[in-house]
Amino acid sequence: MRTLISTAFISLDGVVEAPGGEPGYRNSGWTFKDIEFLPEAFGIKGREQEEATAMLMGRTSYEAFSAVWPDMEDFAGYKVMPKYVVSTTLGEGGLVSNWGETTILRSLDEVAALRAGEGGPIIVHGSASLNRDLSDAGLIDRYHLLVFPLLLGAGKRLFSATDKDAQKLKLVEHEAYANGLQKNVFDVVR
Repeated sequence: MRTLISTAFISLDGVVEAPGGEPGYRNSGWTFKDIEFLPEAFGIKGREQEEATAMLMGRTSYEAFSAVWPDMEDFAGYKVMPKYVVSTTLGEGGLVSNWGETTILRSLDEVAALRAGEGGPIIVHGSASLNRDLSDAGLIDRYHLLVFPLLLGAGKRLFSATDKDAQKLKLVEHEAYANGLQKNVFDVVR
């Protein structure tokens, strides 16, 4: 079985919406506004590219990332790895040709089958709605969270408000940085 890892930039109050400056959001770009950049705080991002063997996204994140990541040196590791997009609306014509092999999955059952197969870790970037659905379906195995010292109020959240049984997490790695960021890596306890 493969490990499904959710990775996110997240505010202290759980918001993951528009961390990189995506237009049209109230707090767009909150990861770099008024927060000192410390390279060591983002070391986990490079490690994710080295350790992951595939990338999983929802349609909205795929469309945003595929427009810029293929040509960015910082994300070169993702260019060559297989990518999976979970969408009921994206067609083959909506895939870009310069970002390597991409497969469209139509359901969480297909994600579960991918996870149950052979291979290494699968990393989930962005994709707030997909993350909530994956979590609610019990498909996420690990969380890589870079928690920013901000309260953003409104915005898409990483975790759903679904009424469900408590899900225990085990903290397996953590670090706090001088700029207030915290790295928290949690394994989901089954």
